[in-house]
Amino acid sequence: MIKIAMIIWIIGGATLAGMLMVAVLAVPALSEQAMLWIPRAVALGFVVAMPVSFLVARAIARPASN
Repeated sequence: MIKIAMIIWIIGGATLAGMLMVAVLAVPALSEQAMLWIPRAVALGFVVAMPVSFLVARAIARPASN
């Protein structure tokens, strides 16, 4: 299950980090200080993706009940 979680984390973390980075650039008040907010947004995206990827991997690894 941990291998599945790592693959999901890599893909989901990059996706979420990109979404947050675009959000920082789209908000004028944040884009003025982009050098400060972009690294924080990217780090937050990867951190938030960790528990989400674990939950998704657990759901994938669980056998289907009929």
